[in-house]
Amino acid sequence: MNEIEDLYTKLGGTFVTQFVTMAQKLEGVRAFLFDWDGVFNSGQKSTNGGSNFSEVDSMGTNLLRYSHFLKHGAMPITGVISGEKNEAAFYFCERECFTYSFFKIANKSEALKFICKAENIAPQNVAYFFDDVLDIPVAEQCGLRMMVNQKANPLFVNYCIKNKLVDYLSASAGGQYAVRECSELLIGLNGNYNEVIENRKNFSVSYKTYITQRRAVSTEIYTMKENGIERS
Repeated sequence: MNEIEDLYTKLGGTFVTQFVTMAQKLEGVRAFLFDWDGVFNSGQKSTNGGSNFSEVDSMGTNLLRYSHFLKHGAMPITGVISGEKNEAAFYFCERECFTYSFFKIANKSEALKFICKAENIAPQNVAYFFDDVLDIPVAEQCGLRMMVNQKANPLFVNYCIKNKLVDYLSASAGGQYAVRECSELLIGLNGNYNEVIENRKNFSVSYKTYITQRRAVSTEIYTMKENGIERS
């Protein structure tokens, strides 16, 4: 067991797939896709149906994208796929310059199919952050699956593990910085965590280049309509 694996195991995370195998899977990843409710937050809703996010998780996604940029020399594809309409998700995606924001998608595999076709990638090139039943059609196809452990659904967690739908099960729950936990793990798997932090701290030339390219990304918002997925 290496240092990173030991740290995450002591934290309470579970490596359903071996650490080394996860690193190998990550080599082929070109897109990071996220569920929203229960992943960036606890899943609780306000009276208008909204749910929020944390700056801690936001920084995690930024550092992860930069880690990918350092390793592969290109911006990763990013997106949120939600079964609901959430203004905070739109705001987050646009502020963080995510590639896509999908809402009101009951069958999330349709969004995955759309992204793969638009970006000329395969599901195996996708890392997916998820937590619940609605996410299974995507999780069963993606190359790397990071599951947020809500702890209240042990039967569902067991189902996902037995059916090989998850590679890493977080120690943290949704709303308790699970996205940051999983993002930093993937940076560790990339092998460039110290470089990411040093360059971000010093606002290096490399980080400035990354930020310039990140800001050039314009978020596309889609939903499901009668004729299929269409831009909103």
